[in-house]
Amino acid sequence: MNQPTSLTQQNYIVGLVLAGGRSRRMGSDKALLCWQGVPMLQRVCRAALQCCDLVHVLTPWPERYQPVIPSSCIVLREHPPDQGPLVALLAGLNQLQTTWVLLLACDLPLLRPDILREWLALLPNTQALALVPHQPEQWQPLCGFYHYQSRSSLQSFIQQGGQSFQDWLSRLPAQKIAIDTQSQAMLWNCNTPHDLIPPEV
Repeated sequence: MNQPTSLTQQNYIVGLVLAGGRSRRMGSDKALLCWQGVPMLQRVCRAALQCCDLVHVLTPWPERYQPVIPSSCIVLREHPPDQGPLVALLAGLNQLQTTWVLLLACDLPLLRPDILREWLALLPNTQALALVPHQPEQWQPLCGFYHYQSRSSLQSFIQQGGQSFQDWLSRLPAQKIAIDTQSQAMLWNCNTPHDLIPPEV
């Protein structure tokens, strides 16, 4: 298993892929389900590797996913499990030595590195602590960029009982990424067996 490492220098952007969900609606482990012949977790990791200095996978089950995770990715064990993506992000912000974290769900098979790089190019000019795709009245937080300085706000929010990304982002200095047709298609995710039928884009 790839072991977590201590980084010797500050990275600008580190990918954090979340693979801790129970996939209850899918009925089987969606991280291992194949999309066009490639496990979805592997597809997301490959996309992140084209955009980030390093990529980490946070999961309670490193041994389960090790065969499909690219060897250049670093696996972090999620403990305790089943705490949700907000707690997972906080764990990443606390452990990773980086200016920005690119947070990604493992069930985004249509991710496009070119679009992610376009969004990444916005980071040097933002004063926000998060840069996240936004549709009318809803953030898409599991494909977003989070500055390391957002962790104090996130920790306080969680300690106060907060559980919603939408609520936290509404309180944070967060910049909205406008979603066009191409990026909307990229953000499509798989939750049920029916979702394995490719959408028309």
